[in-house]
Amino acid sequence: MSEEAPPKFSSERRASLTAAADGLASEDDAAKLASLGYKQELRRNFTMIEVFGIAFSIMGLLPSIASTLAYSLPAGPSGLVWGWFVASGFIFIVGLAMADMGSAMPTSGGLYYWTHYFGSPKTRNALSFLVGYSNTLGLVGGLCSIDYGFALMFLSVIVIARDGEWKPSNGIVYVVFMCCVLAHGVLASTLSKVMGKLQTVFVVANFILIAATVIALPIGRASERNDGKFIFATTGNLTTWPTGWAWFLSWLSPIWTIGAFDSCVHMSEEAANATKAVPYGILMSIGSCWLFGWIIVIVIAACINPDFESVLGSDFGQPMAQIYYDAVGKKGALALMSLLFIVQFLMGLSILVAASRQSWAFSRDGALPFSGFFRRISVRMGYIPFRTVWGCVLLALILGLLCLIAPAAAAALFSLAVAGNNVAWGVPIFCRLVWGGNKFKPGPFYTGALSKPIGWVAIVFLVFGIVLSMMPVGGPNPTAETMNYTVVINCAVWGGSLLYYFVDARKWFTGPKITLSEEALSEAQVEAIKEDGLDIEGVPAEGNKSDVEAVELDAEKKV
Repeated sequence: MSEEAPPKFSSERRASLTAAADGLASEDDAAKLASLGYKQELRRNFTMIEVFGIAFSIMGLLPSIASTLAYSLPAGPSGLVWGWFVASGFIFIVGLAMADMGSAMPTSGGLYYWTHYFGSPKTRNALSFLVGYSNTLGLVGGLCSIDYGFALMFLSVIVIARDGEWKPSNGIVYVVFMCCVLAHGVLASTLSKVMGKLQTVFVVANFILIAATVIALPIGRASERNDGKFIFATTGNLTTWPTGWAWFLSWLSPIWTIGAFDSCVHMSEEAANATKAVPYGILMSIGSCWLFGWIIVIVIAACINPDFESVLGSDFGQPMAQIYYDAVGKKGALALMSLLFIVQFLMGLSILVAASRQSWAFSRDGALPFSGFFRRISVRMGYIPFRTVWGCVLLALILGLLCLIAPAAAAALFSLAVAGNNVAWGVPIFCRLVWGGNKFKPGPFYTGALSKPIGWVAIVFLVFGIVLSMMPVGGPNPTAETMNYTVVINCAVWGGSLLYYFVDARKWFTGPKITLSEEALSEAQVEAIKEDGLDIEGVPAEGNKSDVEAVELDAEKKV
């Protein structure tokens, strides 16, 4: 690890920045953010443990595994157990690459900011625009998939209580989903002052559920547990894909589950000691899910009915509900599924907070429609982006209408989060490796000489993950009911954002904006602005000059 040189500000400059932040952050955090061109607008309520907590609570380990058993069980015990272990290892490598940049440049819009900073002059604006939209839609897609999973789990409890004699319609599923999203909007708006503290509560709730499951299942199935050979050395294939490809598709479960670590980046402007809190939050959350998730899937493989097909086709509408029912009976299943959907609900609240911060950062840089409206911070509600919270809620309700079409369309919500976020994570890593050169200045966390090899391995894995997320799970030659609509949705997102950029946004989007007041800009920052082509908020580029020329002209006027 190497220590980053302190920002080029005098102690007086740091004090003035902190004073301008109105007590929202420490001197070091305010100065670090100022070195990236932003003034402190959010209150830094999150400690290092709480930054880890928001990522871990979004991952919601056991509920997420339960929601994605349809991806892992078709590959048999080998896909369930070893698919988790191997894919999680690769995700940890991606986390290392992200932690390097998160420590060096901790800002809420980190992914698209890094893309613009490291990208080539010809591509940086378009790629930054693409990453911002992909990340925003990916996070909202994550909210949709989590709350859709909540709706299924909540309704499965009713189905269990009625002994499988009632099945909810798609309309009822959507109504429960809608109520869940709206409740998250209310809570994210009103609990801002204690949201950091709540993450600790959410983490504890997760571990209570994990402990209850890994104790109850083996006890309940004491006389019917599967042996070690079945757990670790038995393959299966309930798809029409080749067995090897079915095993790779089981990776979608950990890829989706551990797909929230970038929330640490989006919370960086609300984190104390962000240069350390962000990377450690990323790695602690991934590492915890890697270990405890592996324990969970081993316990599930040991206690599940060997007839995986009957588990997947359970009358309860949720494979995990059937697993609980087989092990602990009706009452035990009702209790554990109730705890499961409560934790799933907490996941949705945490990811809405992260999604709203990314959306706010993107609107702060003028990239979202109605950015002037959404970028406003609500002081009365506790220095939070209140309007982007409800913007994300509205978008989630619209995307959630896929629930009304068919289960296959609703399943695309899960893959939307995978593909969208993989692009958002991969592009800045790629830009740093190809064009970053000597521009990267390590923060307190740095992987050193391994940084570039780690980055390239991460890129390969992320590209492979995008391909996986777009494959029909059941096999080739899908019907309208088994089609994976992720390719349609994501290509619309990526193609639409690029079309929007080249038709209109290229005329006004010049990347991240400088939001510091004129007086707060140091000489070093003015030089950085000249080099990096950043835009100063409220100062339009003139004529047909290039980004860099326009910013140089603005800087000269200010000097």
